[in-house]
Amino acid sequence: MLTKYQEARHEVRSTVLAVVKRLAKANEEALKALEGSDENQLEEVRKTIKNITKETEKIDNDIVLIFARYTPEAKDLREMVSYLKITSEFNRIRSNINNYLKNMQSMLSEEDVNIIQFIKESLSINRCTINAFDKTIEMFETFDDNDKIKQLAIEIDVEYAKTDDIYALLEKGVVQKMGEAGGQAEEYFNLLKYIRKNLKIIDRLDSIAQRTIFARIGGKL
Repeated sequence: MLTKYQEARHEVRSTVLAVVKRLAKANEEALKALEGSDENQLEEVRKTIKNITKETEKIDNDIVLIFARYTPEAKDLREMVSYLKITSEFNRIRSNINNYLKNMQSMLSEEDVNIIQFIKESLSINRCTINAFDKTIEMFETFDDNDKIKQLAIEIDVEYAKTDDIYALLEKGVVQKMGEAGGQAEEYFNLLKYIRKNLKIIDRLDSIAQRTIFARIGGKL
């Protein structure tokens, strides 16, 4: 039978996993909406992550209560401290997703066929991010397997590296179009800016992977 302390620890980890899954689902639904150029659906996706901050605040408060009520062992203390860092990353991811989708709504409303085509081409980044989310979820689900979580962290880093290559190719095409766009050059510049914001999501996931390894194995936070 689990002690109250163990139950509290497990509850925190379960809540962390639930938040990751919500963010991952939002990212998947956003991809579908962007594939269909559906502005209204993008708005619906934004609504699904509106209360993420309340959930991360609960996680932080629960961890503080664990510190106050119990005396965590060193490895458990390391895990709880890591989650305090991870909840900050969750809040940033929520903000990144929300801002990216809001900006994509404005881009789609332009009804510029070239911009829409560039958005479609950029979705390879979103697919890499979805893969990284899946691997992040698996890290928490296989938390007790040191070798597994280290391998998953490597795979997340590979997905992250792919997005740099995708963006470099996309940027080349957009910059070329900017030179031909005349008065519309600003719209293309903004599109690149918004896509760079999208890249921050997988950057945060890469950071979460490293913090999860610290939670389990130790090292540098």
